[in-house]
Amino acid sequence: MSAANPLALEDALASRAARLVHLAIPDVDGGLRERRLPIESLTRFVADGASFCNVLHEWDVADTVHGAGPFVSEAIACDPGSVRRYPFEPHAAWVIADFTGAHRATSPRELLKAQIARAATLGFGVQAAFEFEWLVFDEVATSLRAKRYENLDAWAPDNRCWDAQSAAVNADAVSELHTLLAAAEVGLFGLGMELGAGCLEATLAQTDGLRAADDATFFKLVTKAAFRRRHQTACFMAQSDAAAPGLSGHITVSLTDGADANVFSAPGHEALGAPARHFIGGVLALLPELVALPLHTVNAYRRLSPGNWAPRTPTWSFGGYTTAIRAVASGGPGARLELRIPGSDVNPYLGLAMYLAAGLWGIEQRCEPPPPTRGDGRDVKDAAPLPRDLLAAAEALAASATARELFGGAFVDHYCASRRHEFDTLRRAVSAAEKARYFEVA
Repeated sequence: MSAANPLALEDALASRAARLVHLAIPDVDGGLRERRLPIESLTRFVADGASFCNVLHEWDVADTVHGAGPFVSEAIACDPGSVRRYPFEPHAAWVIADFTGAHRATSPRELLKAQIARAATLGFGVQAAFEFEWLVFDEVATSLRAKRYENLDAWAPDNRCWDAQSAAVNADAVSELHTLLAAAEVGLFGLGMELGAGCLEATLAQTDGLRAADDATFFKLVTKAAFRRRHQTACFMAQSDAAAPGLSGHITVSLTDGADANVFSAPGHEALGAPARHFIGGVLALLPELVALPLHTVNAYRRLSPGNWAPRTPTWSFGGYTTAIRAVASGGPGARLELRIPGSDVNPYLGLAMYLAAGLWGIEQRCEPPPPTRGDGRDVKDAAPLPRDLLAAAEALAASATARELFGGAFVDHYCASRRHEFDTLRRAVSAAEKARYFEVA
């Protein structure tokens, strides 16, 4: 293992008084796989070189191997800029590493880094933030399995959306989570109760693009660990149950120029400059081909169903909450474009990489968007429909020449194969609702 700047890595760890390091490598589905190392071991690895088994990119969420191999050791490198405090034990830190050999081409984090570098060549800096909704259940690993994930007990069953009483009653749990996130150096704009039983929402602080995706990844990890340590379970499924709300993972982006001025800003209540218009135009044009990146699970497409606020067509609006892009117009630094397609299960690296890639493509191609949607934007009849399941989305991505141009053929082929595997894994699954509908009458 190496580091692009070993001294920067040493300094980052020393500034956090780290004696232990949790070396984390992103997987394809948005999780982190890690090894816990004393600082002396990490120092030897950086000095002497080391590797990690490249099967990591061939694992699914159930640790089933879907690739053909061969599975061998492959060089990895640490990113000194990723170092942050580890909140679950003293004198410990996280650092993100990633493959530097053949599997660099299939790394979600490297995919995002390439789009941020592309923005820089066009003269833009990237600012981003994520917002998540999630559910908490009074269940642990054993009770979830005993109940087969059905008829679960919700935490805070009396919660109402943004209700002051709910916030007061559950303040201890929310405050504990806030403290842990701060200890993990995850910036928050807001955190509190949201829609219905057991539902919370967090808006992460805006920061540079790569850091924003790292923050989102660590946010989900810390949140799930925090509630499990409280003998509860945090769930980020996009649609955990037919009666549950669809849970979002919105991504907000703004671009800056060389003087750090927001290039999306324009005077007027409903005014956008050319970069913002072309960014929107590119995203809407490419969403039908690229949506498998922000919607990477079978379950993500359950959220795109009637009754949820999730948009089902590539649309945009000024301030609307049911379109694919919500434009917040401003003549100042607050101008931004919010992608409302992803669910809370989004892989932050893939979701932001897609958003940037399509938006920058739109700027390059000078794409003009359709007129903004007025009213309900979930199903706009004259807009191109999005794929309605993961297989259709994977096939659209595989067939997209633009995707191969933006992300490389190696990534597209590997990722589409992994999504076909994910879809096929659940193809024969039969839900309780399906049995109730057909068991006796089919």
